[in-house]
Amino acid sequence: MPAGTTVPGWSAQVAIVGGGPAGLMAAEALLDAGASVDVYDAMPTLGRKFLLAGKGGLNLTHSEPLDAFISRYGSRSSDVARWLQVLGPQALREWAQSLGVTTFVGTSGRVFPSEMKAAPLLRAWLHRLRGRGLRVHARHRWSGELAREMPTDAAGDAGWLLGFEVAGAHMQVRCDAVVLALGGGSWPQLGSDGAWWPVLASLGVALAPLRPANCGFDVGWSPWMVSHHAGAPIKPVRLMFDGDGGGRFDRPGEFVVTATGIEGSLVYAVAARLRDQIERAGSATIVLDLVPGMDEQTLATRLARGRGARSWTNHLREHAGVSGVKAALLRERLDAPVIGQMLAQAPAELARQMKAWPLTLRAPRPVAEAISTAGGVMLEGLDDGLMLRGLPGVFCAGEMLDWEAPTGGYLLTACMASGRVAGQGLAAWWQHRAALRATMAR
Repeated sequence: MPAGTTVPGWSAQVAIVGGGPAGLMAAEALLDAGASVDVYDAMPTLGRKFLLAGKGGLNLTHSEPLDAFISRYGSRSSDVARWLQVLGPQALREWAQSLGVTTFVGTSGRVFPSEMKAAPLLRAWLHRLRGRGLRVHARHRWSGELAREMPTDAAGDAGWLLGFEVAGAHMQVRCDAVVLALGGGSWPQLGSDGAWWPVLASLGVALAPLRPANCGFDVGWSPWMVSHHAGAPIKPVRLMFDGDGGGRFDRPGEFVVTATGIEGSLVYAVAARLRDQIERAGSATIVLDLVPGMDEQTLATRLARGRGARSWTNHLREHAGVSGVKAALLRERLDAPVIGQMLAQAPAELARQMKAWPLTLRAPRPVAEAISTAGGVMLEGLDDGLMLRGLPGVFCAGEMLDWEAPTGGYLLTACMASGRVAGQGLAAWWQHRAALRATMAR
């Protein structure tokens, strides 16, 4: 439904639970259709996770060709592709421009607001939504109450009762239709705590378990590695993985050593496959090229140079550019005397290992620490407008749906696109109900 198209006979009161990007995009679509919309959010202000994600530069979307963009959604690519027909990457940039926020394409192809911040965009967006009649109710935590009223007429129309906890008291809200945009289970301190999962399960909604996505992994470092190098970036490096039979992942970049293992953009790019492999086999092994700017033969030749009185650490730093956390990574598997011996007697073998250094990952970090989550409301239980088939008038959007994507603008784009689909789906559903009521009234 185009923006600004008013639905004839529209009179529904719509409650949106969750004031993140998906919920706000659903609200915008509904307001454009002439709806009466209230947004309820547990936090003191809206868009908390959106704002935090934008602190280092809001990655709004990505500029790569649409076919490649769609492929980032893995097994849910065909489903998300339908959402992107409603609000795709270019349309999202045009939407931002309509708020007075210009965007640019970074060197990696990622798209950012010119100010590199989320706050100006969110302020402009909320100002426009409020100007169109949106009512915002902060500090309203959904209690899990979602009860259907009895049908009031032959058309089968019935409202919904929602319960909220507000300042220590319980309140009940009646509405004609609901959009649930409650987020996944990551970053619970910002409101996305996954508490909706057992509630919807009790209502018979088909759900997939919430799992960490775009997450770090446990390695089990030595105490020395943790005390000396936790927080240090490993760069440049090349990460390879093909242990799950899903094709070879091979990409340069960087990641960070943490107190428990590793995290960072290069890890997130393959995190879903690593997580799934750990679930199947108990562990996953990645292969690192610690010297990606030098071929193996050149590295072997340089390592073979006599080191004289130099320590092995100085020799690696001078002739291979390997020092600090990378040298420490070698020490996690090889004792110092062994490294010294290999430099003297088997430099080619050491070069081979440094170009294909295995690192075994034991477990993904918990859902609460992940950037995003997989799992949630299964798309098979929703119609094309994202309405729950078993709960007519209840729509779902955003990260609480069962899809996932790597970082790079893909998460935010799909969240906002699903919000618009849900909003337009609700408007179309109500228009159909209005037509049915009119027919029965004749």
